[in-house]
Amino acid sequence: SNAGSPPAAPVPIVEPAPEPVAPAIPGNLGGGFGLDRIESLQVPFLGNPLWQYLAVLAWVALAFLLSRLVDHLLRGQLRRLALQSATPVDDIVLELSRRPLRIVVFVLILQVGLKVFSWPDWAVAYVSMALKGVVGLSIAYLALKLVDVALEIWQLRLRTADDGEVGMQLLPVVRKSLRFFVVIVAALVTMQNVGMDVTGLLASLSIGGLALGLAAQDTLSNLFGAVALHADRPFRVGDRVQLDAIDGTVEAIGLRSTRIRNLDGFLVTVPNRTMANASLTNVSHRPSIKTEMNIGVTYETSAEEVERAMQIIEEIYRPHPKTADLIVSFNKFESSSLNILVVHWWDSTDVREYLAQFQKLNLELKRVFDLEGIQFAFPTQTVHFKRDLR
Repeated sequence: SNAGSPPAAPVPIVEPAPEPVAPAIPGNLGGGFGLDRIESLQVPFLGNPLWQYLAVLAWVALAFLLSRLVDHLLRGQLRRLALQSATPVDDIVLELSRRPLRIVVFVLILQVGLKVFSWPDWAVAYVSMALKGVVGLSIAYLALKLVDVALEIWQLRLRTADDGEVGMQLLPVVRKSLRFFVVIVAALVTMQNVGMDVTGLLASLSIGGLALGLAAQDTLSNLFGAVALHADRPFRVGDRVQLDAIDGTVEAIGLRSTRIRNLDGFLVTVPNRTMANASLTNVSHRPSIKTEMNIGVTYETSAEEVERAMQIIEEIYRPHPKTADLIVSFNKFESSSLNILVVHWWDSTDVREYLAQFQKLNLELKRVFDLEGIQFAFPTQTVHFKRDLR
């Protein structure tokens, strides 16, 4: 009777829907610091239950406290290291880095909070972008302060240096250049971190920098020449230098040029790029003043008299306290004289003192030669006539 009837359709089993569960914070913190268990805080507001907003405030407070704790722990460790140094530089750097460090730690903890709570994607994107911007600004602030500290230390050294004039002139330029560089780099990095495309901006800056460099080529070359002169210090203000046809005393070293007072009293202005690239002789840095003299005596002077003349020169010049070294040699027969070479090294670079004292030695040599009957030679010609005996 039932053999030909079709089988009955299976009855579907309907499982009860799971009860909604409040989003939980990953880890062992529970479902929102326990605020998700309060029924009155389950009221939705802007797409999220009210307890999540309170949990965010608690998370911000926790981030603030943890950043202060990290600052306290690191400050203690770094201060112990700073006490081992005698310079105040590390103390200044430590004090400057405290605030940016707290901000970075605070932002990092808040960044973790973005992943803990279920916020809309647009909110996460904007808040994350803002936090990255805050970190970038904090690091830029620290870099600017470190630049100021380094330049202040440099300025203190320049004030105590004898030749710090060029450095003091370069200081404002270096300060503005470094600060501008830090700001530009921080802006580009921050813009890239927040998702902006900086390729076009970099290309524009490159083209603008190239155009500026070509337009100010001479000015920049002189400026870099001033930097090279300050770093290498081939001469200082007050030194006597020789450069091509210029021989004089350096009076000032500026950002664009160096001013030299030549021996005729004229003020010569030389571009710094020329001073930095030219072969220059610093006369003031010589250890002594070398003098070469060729003292000629007549051919009527006998060999014994020549030896006596050399002995007199030794007795007059060598005992002087400023004589560093002396060479006396009968070195050659000239056309009208017997030549005695005298090479003298004066143990000082004071030209006025050298001229005054060396003059006394020369006068003494003339007096002794006159007493000994030794005659100085001067250019003469002797003409012999040959008689024709035829």
